Amino acid sequence: MRLLLEYDFSMELYYQVLNFAMIVSSALMIWKGLIVITGSESPIVVVLSGSMEPAFHRGDLLFLTNFHDDPIRAGEIVVFKVEGRDIPIVHRVIKIHEKENGNIKFLTKGDNNEVDDRGLYKEGQNWLEKKDVVGRARGFLPYVGMVTIIMNDYPKFKYALLAVMGAYVLLKRES
Repeated sequence: MRLLLEYDFSMELYYQVLNFAMIVSSALMIWKGLIVITGSESPIVVVLSGSMEPAFHRGDLLFLTNFHDDPIRAGEIVVFKVEGRDIPIVHRVIKIHEKENGNIKFLTKGDNNEVDDRGLYKEGQNWLEKKDVVGRARGFLPYVGMVTIIMNDYPKFKYALLAVMGAYVLLKRES
């Protein structure tokens, strides 16, 4: 009888670990699918500062696309990465500089900022190019990203939340 109980427990633990692995791999597949569908390396981002208020607030979740055939226009909200900075920036295109050969350079600014973003770009860079764009804002959910901000601001909370979720998945019994 004892051998049977140990076998049942080990099999159940095995199935729970397998279930957890399937959840994680499903989430990764969904993320990769979104990357392919949207054309953006990061199809979902969280607004981390108040520089775009009143259009977007800290904690808003933005949905991005990045189709290279779409021209960038003044007034459009883009998410861009600058060399030397890890975190993408969400700001509005305020000026377009189009060359005769069709290449486009543009300047950005946060709606709530006094000056343009030239101070944020790498040294000597005055304009952004299409290669700097991670995506363009197509929609948003207000304040949904606050969970991400809280987890970044309080790492212990993040680890506790992950531990509770992991324990729940591993210890939950199927009925």
